[in-house]
Amino acid sequence: MLTKTILNKTGQALLHAIFWCGVLLFYTYFFGFNSADFNYVLSFSLFLMPITIATTYVSIYKLIPDYFVKKRYVLFGLYSLYTFIISAYLIVVSVFYGLIYLSHFQFKNMAPISKSLLLVGTAVYLVAIIVSAFKLLKLNVKHSDETKKLETKILETQLKFKEQELNYLKMQIHPHFLFNTLNTLYGFALKKADETPDMILKLSNLLDYLLYQTDKPFVSLTEEIHHIQDYIDLEKMRFNNTLSINFSINNISETSKIAPMLLLPFIENSFKHGIIKNGKLTIDIDLHCDQNKISLLVVNTSSNTNASKNGIGLENIKKRLDLLYLNQYELKIEQNQDLFKVNLNLELN
Repeated sequence: MLTKTILNKTGQALLHAIFWCGVLLFYTYFFGFNSADFNYVLSFSLFLMPITIATTYVSIYKLIPDYFVKKRYVLFGLYSLYTFIISAYLIVVSVFYGLIYLSHFQFKNMAPISKSLLLVGTAVYLVAIIVSAFKLLKLNVKHSDETKKLETKILETQLKFKEQELNYLKMQIHPHFLFNTLNTLYGFALKKADETPDMILKLSNLLDYLLYQTDKPFVSLTEEIHHIQDYIDLEKMRFNNTLSINFSINNISETSKIAPMLLLPFIENSFKHGIIKNGKLTIDIDLHCDQNKISLLVVNTSSNTNASKNGIGLENIKKRLDLLYLNQYELKIEQNQDLFKVNLNLELN
């Protein structure tokens, strides 16, 4: 690390040295215009170099980063004025240096351009302005890179948070779902019903879906429907003759994909919170696709006193919809004296 720092500093110093050598060559060419006295021009240029270097470094290492970039414009203007006054005084001194020491008070012996305070000042401030502009550009690029990195870190943090929240919601859904299903299986096992092996097979398929498929971001819509059907079959065995259910599927695309366990909790909620009326729990499920949109309507017999809207599964699925399909879905929940309705319209990615 130390070696790398030393190399970086050495490289930076070398670049600065090369740059100022280039400035010296520029001064020599500029002030040598229409002058044959090379020694005069070189000495005059060398005298201007410390003034130019000091003015430039004050600008790029103090005025710009400490005041301009931090939007302390009043102090930036004040200290810039101080810098200009001091540098202008030194430029005047340089002209007198050319007149007194280099030309021995012979005005005609001075290089033509070095006689003009305006042109000498222009040369000095031109270098300072160009370097300052480059410094501002460099700081702007650096700030943009830092902003992008910060935005990326924020997005990564938000993504991780959403993934953790999704995993938490899935953990809540799974035990709730399994608890209901195992209760059903337990009842059949006590009765030693012939349907028990078929129930175990369907439950095995559902467990495979819960354990291995729900970790995927998306599964095929047909796969989700298949496991909804398995769940309905299990519930049919549990309710026996007290269930009247209609599951309608229309225009399902084989290529459509959906977040796993997104639709199943709505079906589960209708069984869990549905009310048996006139000896029947009536559930109507309609699922159909329209291009890249799907619509799910679940209607079950209920009552105003039944807190269907507060089911754990339903609340969790609302949160999952917000995390996965924000501004891409419409969820309507209605309840009257006899029926509870859930209508989901979802735009698929």
